[in-house]
Amino acid sequence: MAVIIRLRRMGAKKKPVYRIVATDSRRPRDGIYLDAMGQYDPSKSDGQITLDKDRVSHWLGQGAMVSDTVKSIFKKEGIAVGR
Repeated sequence: MAVIIRLRRMGAKKKPVYRIVATDSRRPRDGIYLDAMGQYDPSKSDGQITLDKDRVSHWLGQGAMVSDTVKSIFKKEGIAVGR
């Protein structure tokens, strides 16, 4: 099973809120996930981000891949991701 850290869309129509989750890469975007690590709200002026850095480091230590969007969010928060 290949684990990937990516965004899961939530919220109302035209008012998205995203949850940062670890999931099997074969699952659909809004499907079942293994662990929720934080939330990203792009509708706020600064793009409000909340993260559980312990869980992020756990999954990165387990070898989870990171999507491009989540990689840029981690970069803003100061979390180093290889590659």
